[in-house]
Order: sequence, then C-alpha cells, then structure tokens
Amino acid sequence: MVGGFQNIFKIPELKKRILYTFGLLMVYRIGCAVPTPGIDGDALATFFARAKGTLLGLFDMFSGGALERLSVFALGIMPYISASIILQLLTVVIPHLERLSKEGEAGRKKITQYTRYGTVMLSIIQGLGVSVGLERMTAPGAAAIVAYPGWSFRLMTVLTLTAGTAFIMWLGEQITERGIGNGISLIIFAGIVARMPVAVGNTIRLTRTGEMGVFLLLMIVALMVVVVGVIIFVERGQRRIPVQYAKRIVGRKMYGGQSTHLPLRINTSGVIPPIFASSIIMFPATIASFVKIPWVQSAAQAMTPDSIVYNLVYVGFIIFFCFFYTAVTFNPVDVADNMKKHGGYIPGIRPGKRTADYIDRVLTRITFGGAIYVSAVCVLPTVLISRFNVPFYFGGTALLIVVGVAIDTVSQMETHMLARHYEGFLKKGGPLKGRR
Repeated sequence: MVGGFQNIFKIPELKKRILYTFGLLMVYRIGCAVPTPGIDGDALATFFARAKGTLLGLFDMFSGGALERLSVFALGIMPYISASIILQLLTVVIPHLERLSKEGEAGRKKITQYTRYGTVMLSIIQGLGVSVGLERMTAPGAAAIVAYPGWSFRLMTVLTLTAGTAFIMWLGEQITERGIGNGISLIIFAGIVARMPVAVGNTIRLTRTGEMGVFLLLMIVALMVVVVGVIIFVERGQRRIPVQYAKRIVGRKMYGGQSTHLPLRINTSGVIPPIFASSIIMFPATIASFVKIPWVQSAAQAMTPDSIVYNLVYVGFIIFFCFFYTAVTFNPVDVADNMKKHGGYIPGIRPGKRTADYIDRVLTRITFGGAIYVSAVCVLPTVLISRFNVPFYFGGTALLIVVGVAIDTVSQMETHMLARHYEGFLKKGGPLKGRR
C-alpha cells in the first residue's frame, strides 16, 4: 500500500489534481473561520452549546462548525444539496426536466444551471431566516447575539451568506472538474473531518483525568473499527444480474453475443435517507428552542436522540426515504427498455415487462437490506455511546459520509494510476471493485 501511495507522485497529472484539491479545501477551511459582521461570537457559541441534538446541531456538523461561528460559509453546501434533490424529484414530475435529463451533456448543463439558480434562491431565503432568528436569540444570561439589529444587519447577512454558499458551490465544481473526487462530497467530508482532532483531544483529556476508563476507550475504538469495516463491506457490495446480448450480423461482421451484468448497489440511496430523516425528526426540537410553551417543550423532549421514540421514528423515516429515493433515481422500466433496444436480455426472463418486474423485485429486496444496514449504522453507535454517556464525536451519518467519500476518491485515484500502467494501492487485491 505504501508503494501505491508513492506511485501517486510519479504521475504529474494525478499529483497536480491532488494538490489542486487540497489547495481549494484549504481555502474552504479558511473561509469557515471568517465571521459574519455584527455578531457576538461568545454569545453565539454559548447558544449553540445548548442546541446540540437539534436541527441546528445537524447543520453545524455538515458545515464543519461554520454555523456555530456564523462565518461567511455558515450555510455550507446544504442549499446546493437541497436544490439538487428538488431538481431530481421535479424531473419525475415535470416533462421538460425529464427531456433535459435524457439529452446528454447539453441537458445536464441546463439542469446544472437550474440547480445553481435554485441554490441562490434557497440561500437568500435561509439567510433571511437566519438573520431574523439571530435577532430574536439570546444566550444564557440574556446576552444579545446581534448588537445592532435591523434591516441593515439582515441585508448584510443575506448578502454575505448567499455569496459564501455560491463560492462553496464554485469550489466544489472546480474540484470535480480539475481536482480528484466529487467536489461537493469532499467539502462535506472536510467539514466533518476537521472537527475530529478536537473530539479526539477531548477524549484523551477525559481519559487522563479519569472521567473515562481505558477499557471503555478501547471498546469505543474497537466499535468504530467494526462499524467502518461494515460500511466499507456493504458500500462495495453489489447484486449483479447477468445480462446476455444476442448476436447480430451487420454486413460481413458479427456484433454482440457477449455476456455482462447489471450491477445493483445494496445502498443505492447513499446518505440521503439519514440526512432527510434527521432534518425532519429534529425539527420539533429546533422549534421548541424558540417556543417557550410547556406542552411543546414536553413533546420535543420525547424526541431527543437518546429516547426510544426518537430512534424508532428515525429508523422508520430512514427506511421510507431509502425506498423513495431509490424509486426516484432508478427506473426498472427504462433499464428494461434500453436492454431490449440493444438486444440484451436476462437469461430465463422475457424481455420487456417481465424483465422490468424481475429487476424491480430484486431491487426491492436489496433496498430493504440496504435500509436495515443504514438504520443500524446510524442508530446503534449513537445508542451505545449515549448509554455510556461518553461525549465522543461518533455518529453514523458522519461515518457514512466520510467512509463513502473516501472510497470514491481512492477509486478515482486508482483509476488514474491503472490507466498509466501503475499498480493500485492493494497489489494483490487489485482495484477497488464492487463485490457480487
């Protein structure tokens, strides 16, 4: 593996792409430390200390702590992700968008342009909501977070946060085009990983002071290793449906006749279900932090992350969104029609509707397994850690993102290396491929 990493610097193009990616990620992390004007940083930090476990805490995790400091990148890349998901959902409903999605590169550029417009609109709306909410917030001790409220502060905040999100979106696109890996995913990855050293330092401090036992620390580390191994094992897993193409004679040449397979990922929806589920289920806790009504506070208290009700509802939402997002992004009927047009068929299954039904049945089964896997990864570590009352930065959603992005980035690096006759990172195992 060490030799594989050494080969990276023997390929000028790959070396340039990696350094370019690291440079833009450094720019992103520097921007996360630049505060928005007009904010009392100490009062805001005190307020966010109470907001852990709410929707604000979730957004702060994806922004890499930028929301807690209300930096120019406080909104993070979430508006872009929301706009992308909305466009994907509208593609199924609006015929014009559906036609664009089938027009190849030209259609993809048009949809990307619509996504950018949607990102700016969502950023303006969220920026205005953040500015108005900050004016009404007070830290413990009745300290005002905004020193000089009013429309001047609101407009300045909206402009600053919108420009910050647009700049992050540009950074992500530049990384995807000129760097290595998916830029948007790497920005989320950088935001999560940037908070890991502080969490590890706090854990070491607790161990030295005796607040956490050495045995408990070793058990947590072992649990993390097991969960990471399970994520890698399942994320690379595929259900490969054999596909045979009939022979065709064109002139004096014979085409087709080869055997291939249709790969179906076990976790087709990725990390979208837990993100959606967390956003919806944490909404009551976020509202309760602003509404001082007893019954609202009691209802939100029952939906805290360490409660049984929260985890049951959380698992239910994850399973629902796994099936929903898979149904939106993968259409068995279109796959069956494309196979039929090119003379492909599944052995033992008639082309057309029978093939679509068979693919749908297989996809439903593996999606259910993938939903159970995502639910277990997101819930079990949190439950185990909360039972031991250990303040350790260890969440299933964060691990899914970190491990998934790392696998994808390493796979792209291996592709560059193998294309130039260099060995991958694992000499005996070959490139990172999906398992059957």
